[in-house]
Amino acid sequence: MSDDLFAPRVPEEVASRRPLADRLRPKTLGEVTGQEHLTGEDGVLRRMIESGSLGSMIFWGPPGTGKTTVARLLSGEAGLAFEQISAIFSGVADLKKVFEAARMRRMDGRQTLLFVDEIHRFNRAQQDSFLPVMEDGTVILVGATTENPSFELNAALLSRARVLTFKSHEEDSLEELLKRAETVESRPLPLTEDARASLIRMADGDGRAVLTLAEEVWRAAREGETFDTEGLTRIVQRRAPVYDKAQDGHYNLISALHKSVRGSDPDAALYYLARMFDAGEDPLYLGRRLVRMAVEDIGLADPQALVICNAAKDAYDYLGSPEGELAFAQACVYLATAPKSNAVYTAFKAATIAAKQNGSLLPPKHILNAPTKLMKGEGYGEGYRYDHDEPDAFSGQDYFPEKMGRQTFYDPPERGFEREIRKRLDWWAKLRKERNPR
Repeated sequence: MSDDLFAPRVPEEVASRRPLADRLRPKTLGEVTGQEHLTGEDGVLRRMIESGSLGSMIFWGPPGTGKTTVARLLSGEAGLAFEQISAIFSGVADLKKVFEAARMRRMDGRQTLLFVDEIHRFNRAQQDSFLPVMEDGTVILVGATTENPSFELNAALLSRARVLTFKSHEEDSLEELLKRAETVESRPLPLTEDARASLIRMADGDGRAVLTLAEEVWRAAREGETFDTEGLTRIVQRRAPVYDKAQDGHYNLISALHKSVRGSDPDAALYYLARMFDAGEDPLYLGRRLVRMAVEDIGLADPQALVICNAAKDAYDYLGSPEGELAFAQACVYLATAPKSNAVYTAFKAATIAAKQNGSLLPPKHILNAPTKLMKGEGYGEGYRYDHDEPDAFSGQDYFPEKMGRQTFYDPPERGFEREIRKRLDWWAKLRKERNPR
């Protein structure tokens, strides 16, 4: 902890062996790269410091974007004591000790910035324990999370803290980190131009990762050796994509895939499908999502869409991976290039609302079966007209409950196969008026 003024001084030769990412940790907010919207001259955090008033915050962003570093620098520039805990290793007893130490400092006139890493891992009760010390000013809470705070944190906690979003590093800021590393190491990174660009892409927006990869390259390079892209891949292997199948990465990519299909962009849809396969997503999960797209976004505009998606699932079951993945790719392209309609989806939602709002209304008696004399006496089945015996196989009877009246939920557009369905519905509506004018 930064309060400990009597911590032993680390010998210089030992400090030089610290990981490169640690040695390059910024000393001031102005040195932080990639988060200028927060730490720049006109950034949110800079304005807070200048106003002399810091409030509790939640830092939300991917790994390696500087959340911990910024919290530590923030406490230093604001003149606050800094305490750091991790939700992975801390429990209620640890929180009580931290809160008590903060209260003692406050009595001495010094406020505490409490940085909680992975705050989303605390359960609801543990998150609630922060509320009193936030409200009475004992601590300024800065929580860090890689997960969406809206889903993972208590509403009460969120109402007392401002959420600040940390962005993945762009290629320019990762390049700046590599140049700083070369300055500290007093030697260039032994990579060709293409290999250097490849290393930056491997880092996937993670500042810590790009420095760790660079360190691996320096360790592996022999005297006078320079790696091309193939050599780089061989030395550092390939860093797995940032993708957690149970968290934000998962939902972000499936959302992107779904919207690309809906937007009739087969190229973008294939890209996101490939990314999810590459990240190890369960192929059958993707198959289920494609079926969902077929019924939600294509519907009866192309009835074959659902058939093809189910056939893709069967093909995958038959072929296995990786050959079976091509069947899902084919289904994905079919969906993206099919005519779009959400008319059935919209109609079903409207019908569901109507069903809930109107209660248990009895269908009209003329369409109810009458298996007993009593039911016949009550008029069940009376007046029913068998459509196959009517002209055009259409009686035009009313099938809605009498108290509800006729409703219209399904409104097919003039696209794809639904253009034909629209013609049928319009024709039946005309006949209905002619044969049942009331």
